[in-house]
Amino acid sequence: MKTYENQGNKDTRSGFGAGLTELGRTNPNVVALCADLIGSLKMDQFIEENPERFFQIGIAEANMMCIAAGLTIGGKIPFTGTFANFSTGRVYDQIRQSIAYSDKNVKICASHAGLTLGEDGATHQILEDIGLMKMLPGMTVINTCDYNQTKAATIAIAEHKGPVYLRFGRPKVANFTPVDQNFEIGKALHLVDGTDVTIVATGHLVWEALEAAKTLNEKGISAEVIDIHTIKPLDAKAILDSVSKTKCIVTAEEHNHLGGLGESVARVLSQHNPTPQEFIATNDTFGESGTPAQLMEKYGLNADAIIKACEKVIKRK
Repeated sequence: MKTYENQGNKDTRSGFGAGLTELGRTNPNVVALCADLIGSLKMDQFIEENPERFFQIGIAEANMMCIAAGLTIGGKIPFTGTFANFSTGRVYDQIRQSIAYSDKNVKICASHAGLTLGEDGATHQILEDIGLMKMLPGMTVINTCDYNQTKAATIAIAEHKGPVYLRFGRPKVANFTPVDQNFEIGKALHLVDGTDVTIVATGHLVWEALEAAKTLNEKGISAEVIDIHTIKPLDAKAILDSVSKTKCIVTAEEHNHLGGLGESVARVLSQHNPTPQEFIATNDTFGESGTPAQLMEKYGLNADAIIKACEKVIKRK
């Protein structure tokens, strides 16, 4: 069984900051906008090196989205930065009407997504954003798993024509993907081969899926692990090829089970190869205040929960 080494815990938002800084040095059309959260979005280095290409909008997220849409008309590639809750729920009308409807080349970059925002509590822990964004026609939706992947994705989306939602997080998590990786939008990453059960995971749950696969292997269960960093467009072929071997699947995400990765996978399976599926996700609920680790355990978003789901779904074959 292939194993992955944690290169040291790092926050994915810092991966975004590093990617944005590199873009500032290589792509003169990239500009950045922020809603009064420069430090939280790790935009400091980009601003220091490119002060004329940064716009501090203040706590006016709706204005930020509309300004970003306008900047694309002049050929700029705007990257907006704020918390995931304020990047989606607060400004959904502006994104739909001013960005998605007219296919504007705006990169909506959203930090502090999911329960792992932690102690700020339910009002800031959006668990509906993937569903909101993937339903918008033409919107690409990306949810990265570690620092290296977030940096690579940030750089890659600058070359993509059209609106993108890039989702990442606040806490320091395992950093295990290659430093020099080539990030391909819409292409799932096959991390571990297996024959008994497929685990497809996104975001912070990818490392948990790898940890679960190791434990399952010790129990004599061969788990295949796939990193779905791009939720839309979804790599349906990777999913279908895997379940054709394993005959069952577990989906894992830091998001509501309604509208997230799991539902997208279920749609593919129902159309092409109906397969037993278990969902690791929040169960139609808001979050609460607590440390990221406490919340992930309480809401069943960790390796232990994935292991139990795999054992359950195998019995349903």
